[in-house]
Amino acid sequence: MKKLSSAFAVAMSGLLAIPTALSARPMSRPPNVHGDLSGFWSNASVTQLQRPGNLPKATLTQAEAQVLAQASPLVRRAAADAQPTDAAQGAPTDGVFANASLNAFWIDPGRSFARVKEEYRTSWIVEPASGRLPLTEAGRVRAGEAAATSAREDAIGPEQLSPNDRCLIGSRGSGGPGMLNNIYNSNYQIVQTPRAVVIVVEMVHDARIIPLFANRTAARAGHRPAALDLWLGDSVGWWEGDALVVETINVNPQQGRFGPIFLSPRGQVTERFRRVASREIFYAFQVEDPVYYAQPWRAEMSLTALSGQTYEYACHEGNYGLAGVLAGARAEDAKARKARGS
Repeated sequence: MKKLSSAFAVAMSGLLAIPTALSARPMSRPPNVHGDLSGFWSNASVTQLQRPGNLPKATLTQAEAQVLAQASPLVRRAAADAQPTDAAQGAPTDGVFANASLNAFWIDPGRSFARVKEEYRTSWIVEPASGRLPLTEAGRVRAGEAAATSAREDAIGPEQLSPNDRCLIGSRGSGGPGMLNNIYNSNYQIVQTPRAVVIVVEMVHDARIIPLFANRTAARAGHRPAALDLWLGDSVGWWEGDALVVETINVNPQQGRFGPIFLSPRGQVTERFRRVASREIFYAFQVEDPVYYAQPWRAEMSLTALSGQTYEYACHEGNYGLAGVLAGARAEDAKARKARGS
């Protein structure tokens, strides 16, 4: 049964719980005096944060976009999964993902490249022009460590696994900052009030509560203490004409280490939301972090209106994946001890 997201209620209760010193600062204005971002939105797309190595240019023609989208591994996997299989052949493989025994009915990455500013984009990153993250040496080391963490199946305990495997935050950067598309659940609900904007993320049911201030100076004064390194970071917002600007600092170190947008304690993300049509929000963000990036970099995408609402998502409910990973690791430990004779 379809039901309204319970994260909406959680988010609203969170607004009421904003400390008195902070709640006295956000400005009060009539609703929607500036832009109206309210509604249900999606960034589902074949386009990813970085440009793939086999796509040498930033934009595609419509014909190129259609052909290349069908060649996307996720699109191919979903199409292969829809075909009948023969149980006598054993565990299926789709030619892309080895041992693809887990069906793909739940995968919903989108079926086309994103159209942003009337162009079909091959990456969200627009600066640098390469469409790739301008990683420093520390950034390259961090990216390698994150990939190794994601692939782990031998963890001593849950703390060694990635935050999304533990259902702490959404995978693949869904919740932001900046907000990236996923292989499914790339949907958001934006709730706008005179004092705050709440972004409810379908994946893992994250909710970003962004208090609004009169301007950049007031907003920066409204940041929480640096000791509070929050999941999805400490976000504050203000309006510049019809654009909502959101500045985020102090992202939780575990999230910052894991990526896909790597952020050190010095990292800052500035997002801009502007409704450019009845069914489209232009969304851009800039990342500044001298530890992991050789220069500030910028990304652009379109959020497209959904005709319905989002479903409630429960990551842990009935999910025994993490328990299975840890149990398997302990079984391997026992096997190794037996082989050593200890």
